[in-house]
Amino acid sequence: MLDLRSLKPEIASTSPSGTSCEVRFQENKSIRISMLNGQLMMNSQDVSRGVSARAFAGGYWGFSSQSVASLETARKALRDARRNAAFLQQRAPRNGGLVGVAQASSDKLYASRVNPVPSGVWIELVKSVDALIAKRYPDLKARSVTLMSLHMRKQIVTSSDGFLSSMVPRSHLFVAMTKDSPHGPIQHREIRGGLGELQDLFLIRPDSLEGWLDEIYARTSRKAEGILPEAGMHDVILDSDLAGVLAHEAVGHTAEADLVLGGSVAGDNLGNVVASPLVSLVDFAHTYRGTVCPQPVHVDDEGVAATDTVIIDKGVLKTFMHNRETAEHFKHKATGHARAFTFADEPLIRMRNTAILPGKSKLEEMIASIDNGYYLMKSGNGQADTTGEFMFATGTGYEIKNGKLGRALRDSTISGVAFDMLRSVSMISDEFTWESAGYCGKKQPMPVGMGGPSIKARVHVGGR
Repeated sequence: MLDLRSLKPEIASTSPSGTSCEVRFQENKSIRISMLNGQLMMNSQDVSRGVSARAFAGGYWGFSSQSVASLETARKALRDARRNAAFLQQRAPRNGGLVGVAQASSDKLYASRVNPVPSGVWIELVKSVDALIAKRYPDLKARSVTLMSLHMRKQIVTSSDGFLSSMVPRSHLFVAMTKDSPHGPIQHREIRGGLGELQDLFLIRPDSLEGWLDEIYARTSRKAEGILPEAGMHDVILDSDLAGVLAHEAVGHTAEADLVLGGSVAGDNLGNVVASPLVSLVDFAHTYRGTVCPQPVHVDDEGVAATDTVIIDKGVLKTFMHNRETAEHFKHKATGHARAFTFADEPLIRMRNTAILPGKSKLEEMIASIDNGYYLMKSGNGQADTTGEFMFATGTGYEIKNGKLGRALRDSTISGVAFDMLRSVSMISDEFTWESAGYCGKKQPMPVGMGGPSIKARVHVGGR
């Protein structure tokens, strides 16, 4: 990997007018292998590699990137970024600065200790899993198997003497099964994997997945025989997957300081009660309960030490997520939330690992407390905006009648206003799980972690 530390004297210089700057090398490697009904639909391996630089002057960031990664191109990017900042400053000077930060350094590589294996091994794995599904469940209408990985390697040097060297890989296996039903094709999908390279997680015998595949098939079959929920406001239990997506999409984005400046609902609620006192929501930097989070960030792309950020504490909105510029504007501490997806992208305020903290209730007690409602699982496509309004598909679930799980549900939706929904939370489970395959689409894609417990709340359910 390119070593940028020899550029420290040039990066530390603030001439001609920059007050802060950073240089970044980044390499993304991705693999995607996908089969549909026994046909290989995709076998791609992509590499994106280059350098970029930013310089701050007169309230503006100047940015430049180069697709060839060398010390020479890094110097050119730095010169161009400084010129761009100076140009913007001359055209339209504005107030604004950057919060001061202490020196931060991290050299954290989550690279595999297992030697890489030929790509043919992964193609054979996907083929074998597909063949196993076809043999075990011949009544399926369709099946798909996808193996994916993304490795993000970065090195960053900043004028505040910050330094980052990181390699964060994650790998996942996606399986979807589709059955016919009186209502048309019904699909259910599951994912396994997480932090690590393919050889860390998937050097396995396909038959070791039989129990997992049986579970997917059983859920698909129950869903094919399922019902639609009754439309309207209901008491519901959202499982950890769905609660985690809501925490990220409907709540977390409203607390990103750049969106607060754009008018998000969180801006007028700092210090106010926005949720039940049972609810605490945290964006974790890299570790929770002694375990590495799905998307660990030790130092962000501005060279700021990443810290856990308590967004909601016992129902009260406590703070926002910041880069250096917004932290200075709000007179808050920088939280280490600036990240870029590729070398050619500028860092934006991005969540890392967002979760509601677990409570004290047992899931069985939560189900037993509902006379007529729903247990909703597995989020699908959806949307949320900076007002906190949301609508999401629910991939599966069950009705709850007299405190017991009943018939399975077909695909439905939930909708509402995030803070209203959070105020209605009356129970939170003591379990906690992470969803490790999430991507956030804020202007540029970004891998994120989402998670939490199951929560009992009131929400509008779409249905008949």
